[in-house]
Amino acid sequence: MLVTTNGAAILGVDAQLITIEVNIGKGIRFFLVGLPDNAIKESQHRIDAALKNNGYRIPGKAVTINMAPADLRKEGAAYDLPIAIGILRASEQIQTTDLSDWLIMGELALDGSLRPVKGVLPMAIAARNANLKGIILPSENAAEAAIVDNTKVYGVNTLQEVIEVLKNPEEAIPVVFDTRSHFEHNNHAFYPDFGEVKGQEQVKRAFEIAAAGGHNLLLIGPPGSGKSMLAKRLPGILPPLNLTEALQTTKIHSVAGKLKAEGLLSTRPFRSPHHTISDVALVGGGSFPLPGEISLAHNGVLFLDELPEFKRTVLEVMRQPLEERTVTIARAKYTVDYPANVMLIAAMNPCPCGYYNHPTKDCSCNAGKVQQYLNKVSGPLLDRIDLHVEVTPVDFEDLSKQTSEPQSEGIRERVIKAREVQLERYKMDRAEIMNNAQLQPKALHKYCKLDNQSVALLKTAVDKLKLSARAYDRILKVARTIADLEGSTNIEANHLAEAIQYRSLDRENWAG
Repeated sequence: MLVTTNGAAILGVDAQLITIEVNIGKGIRFFLVGLPDNAIKESQHRIDAALKNNGYRIPGKAVTINMAPADLRKEGAAYDLPIAIGILRASEQIQTTDLSDWLIMGELALDGSLRPVKGVLPMAIAARNANLKGIILPSENAAEAAIVDNTKVYGVNTLQEVIEVLKNPEEAIPVVFDTRSHFEHNNHAFYPDFGEVKGQEQVKRAFEIAAAGGHNLLLIGPPGSGKSMLAKRLPGILPPLNLTEALQTTKIHSVAGKLKAEGLLSTRPFRSPHHTISDVALVGGGSFPLPGEISLAHNGVLFLDELPEFKRTVLEVMRQPLEERTVTIARAKYTVDYPANVMLIAAMNPCPCGYYNHPTKDCSCNAGKVQQYLNKVSGPLLDRIDLHVEVTPVDFEDLSKQTSEPQSEGIRERVIKAREVQLERYKMDRAEIMNNAQLQPKALHKYCKLDNQSVALLKTAVDKLKLSARAYDRILKVARTIADLEGSTNIEANHLAEAIQYRSLDRENWAG
């Protein structure tokens, strides 16, 4: 007897339906074909034990299982459940509704219980697009799949519960997830407040500009000056995620297997990988491709502390994602794209000992060591960071203050207002520009026009600081954001002067 059901394979952050055909014929063999990986090949033993422990068995006949399309590699133990159900139905050990109308996924334990799987949200989207009757998943994944509207999702805990749902689908109760209510209730997360950071008003101003325009930011200063403390407070002044952004980010975390039980991410991610991270772990890829840290920070913040301590190869692979806001993993057997629209916040010491140009402590590094340390961060990467800000030690008067007024809420209101101005300005642009940091050269000249005084000021800065063409563009973008924060339609000379100030750490000036 031939039976057909459906699974799903993850390709990048999307899913493709997999047709699972189970045929019972004459003979005594077990054939599993269709480019399965080792985890799927081992499923025969898990399925055999799970069926026996629930009063069923793999029939002593020729069992042929085909996973189509045959030229697409299938990975993981999530195919245990559809294969097991297909065997039971094809061998007539159970009588169920037509399995071809269902998407079934789950890893089987030897006692027949189910373990959760990765990538459920894109699987549910694929099932909805194919107009399947329903989705059966481990109960831990059910809320995530139920985010997708116009789908019936059934969460189950055991093999026997799956059989009961398929026997009487009309009596089974699908999981209901009120996406909008959950999102509105949970998207106001608590973040540490900028008011808790004593002093550093100029640096806080730089964070406000970065948040308002979606700009990348580099902090350079000695140990203990507050670089990490400031970076961790950035999500608290960013605009809240909208529902579309939340779904995009949730898909990525779902595919990576890092989604928690709440089902829908409702706050902007903040990722802070250690400097020992590999390039694959940062940008994604691997034998079985998964999103890296830069994609897990999509629509949020990627914080790289101790920037020069990262491997040079790791830093260099970030250049393309920062520019194009997407990661393309190209291999001989596959090509996948992962979204990577992040705000990069990087922090570094000015030298190996950390005290170069410190007002009170002596630096133990000679000029050669300082330059060698700074050279670990390439010029092309620095050019892709819009604001370079020096963080100086906090003086005693600021440290000794006993109270600090909350600041993040006020900053956030100004940031949201500036973002709204940008959305209104760019809403007719076909490039779908969301903020000033995303301006391309054509749009840059259209929206960042300068008067004669500003042109002369910028020319002087470019000549004196030996800025690259990319740094020139970055200055215009930052100046546009400063003007937006002040409610100015045009970029004035004072806006441009402040923007130029945030390029003071370009390479020619660091050790000068």
